[in-house]
Amino acid sequence: MTSSMAPRTRLFAALLRLSEKGIEDIADLPAYRAKRARLQRSLLGGAVFGRADRHALVDEITIGAGTRAVVHRPPGVTGPLPCVLNFHGGGWVQGNPEQSAWMASRIALRCNAVVVSPTYPLAPERPFPAAVESCWGTLTWLVEHAEDLGISSQRVAVMGDSAGGNLAAVLALLARDAGGPALRAQVLIYPGTEMYDRWPSEDRHADAPVLTSANMRAFGRLYMGERYGDEDFRASPIRAASHADLPKTFILTAELDPLLDNGTHYRDALVADGVPVRYAEYPGAIHGFMSLPGVVPVAARALEDIVDFLRLTL
Repeated sequence: MTSSMAPRTRLFAALLRLSEKGIEDIADLPAYRAKRARLQRSLLGGAVFGRADRHALVDEITIGAGTRAVVHRPPGVTGPLPCVLNFHGGGWVQGNPEQSAWMASRIALRCNAVVVSPTYPLAPERPFPAAVESCWGTLTWLVEHAEDLGISSQRVAVMGDSAGGNLAAVLALLARDAGGPALRAQVLIYPGTEMYDRWPSEDRHADAPVLTSANMRAFGRLYMGERYGDEDFRASPIRAASHADLPKTFILTAELDPLLDNGTHYRDALVADGVPVRYAEYPGAIHGFMSLPGVVPVAARALEDIVDFLRLTL
């Protein structure tokens, strides 16, 4: 499994295996989240997770009744600008907007766009569908307040990685079904699109770095809570009755990721229903690589691909 990893990725994976418990073995999730947040802010964390581009303007706003969001935008550019609503990963159980700063700030600068990275309720304290409902509220609020934010309500994309990719895919379906907000694009980065089925990549990379098969199953049970087994497409977007009329889509996957087939199967479902899809699998990449640019070199190429796609679609 490690043969095509870059040396620094292989070293990171070895250290992670020695130092990290799986989510299934964490007894105190709030303490674990706080520890991860401290690591992000440390010098070591900056080297691993990357840092925001210092040329981007960064602000923090409150959405609706209290959702915190980090906003990156290019300096000296007047609006209305296109907007990318970006949802962080973390298995619906952990994570924060700051872990996306390396990617979000660079997209803002290179696409002349406003990138909004919100918080959302985390499980198990707030299980499904709390995150979906919060993210939908964030999208509709942004569009309603577009003028105040200097964004164009007609040039909006949703984006997310892992659990965030799941939420972005779900929002695109909800927006289609509700007749708006109109979305120009969705960027789904190693998304979780199926909650229960086990596909070959999960067995092939069952003990992969960052995300194992056991982790996947634990995240799903924590997120779904008492509704585990519910086949609602808001949990498993691949189970939607139709994927027709979704916006142009870019799906990115990692070669050494148990979630790889979640991306390829979703690609196939969208293509079958006539959605224009761009797809890329990144060699030597592990799950979470867009939040790990310091240890997964191919993250830089994937960032350029996302920028290229968004420039064309927004």
